Amino acid sequence: MSAFQPMVAEIQKKYRDKPEKQQEELMKLQEQGYKPTAGCMPMLVNFLVMFGVIEVVYRPLQRIFHIGADALTAAGEALTAMGISFTTVTRDTNIIAQVIAGESTVSSCFTPDQVATITEFGQHMDFFGIDLTRVPQYSLAAENLLILPVLAIVTMFLSTHISMKASGQEMQGSMKLTMYMMPLMYVFFCFTVPSAFSLYYVVSNILMTVQSLLMKKIYDPEKMKAEVAAEMAARKKEQKRGVKSTTIKVTDEKTGEVVEKNISASEMNKRRLEYARKLDEERYKDERTVPLSELENKKED
Repeated sequence: MSAFQPMVAEIQKKYRDKPEKQQEELMKLQEQGYKPTAGCMPMLVNFLVMFGVIEVVYRPLQRIFHIGADALTAAGEALTAMGISFTTVTRDTNIIAQVIAGESTVSSCFTPDQVATITEFGQHMDFFGIDLTRVPQYSLAAENLLILPVLAIVTMFLSTHISMKASGQEMQGSMKLTMYMMPLMYVFFCFTVPSAFSLYYVVSNILMTVQSLLMKKIYDPEKMKAEVAAEMAARKKEQKRGVKSTTIKVTDEKTGEVVEKNISASEMNKRRLEYARKLDEERYKDERTVPLSELENKKED
């Protein structure tokens, strides 16, 4: 992508007002090895993992401890009766908080074993003094809850910036806009789900940054660009000379065995012409024809 991206940008700029011509040129670029969807699969896998993590963070009591939906619904109704507002995302975290606080109205919805499990789980959800089950608020009164969302946004911005530089790609247009919009989008996520989600992204962004720096050392972008440029030049040279080879099966005159042989495009055309002549010869061999000399004599008479 780092090798082809400048070429793609040039085509898009040159044929900005000619979408059909732009598409045609991009198709030609694909013939040279450009694959616009090459990086989609890792992104799809990442999204599947992310949705799984979100589901566990949303509903830890159901997904981790397999507490029945009926008990959780009853506990949610008890929260509503107490005047505690919650959403589908924050229901479990509010239940955990009330069970730990010893609120009997909520605790009575569960068996003694479930109450013990919820209490133990809630007491072990602190990360350096930050309760991972609580949803961060836009308030300085809970400044410790703001640490992870801020770290998640900052590390995402730095990780994206470092990854783009390490890959050798130039940030232009929509790519640059995406770089700034993604952290802003995660501001919404970080302040609508428990802090565990923010912690996940802090760790993920740090690991991604380390991975990008290691990958830069293994696959140097400048070296890859030079290799791709050399391959494209070789392909163009072959196409210009018309020496693009084709593999065919032929019979070896010495051994009589059928073997594969690479021949050039011009040689292939010669073979096709010879084959067409043989077909014509077979087709018209029994037809009588009048020599040209006789036709000329008839014309003179």
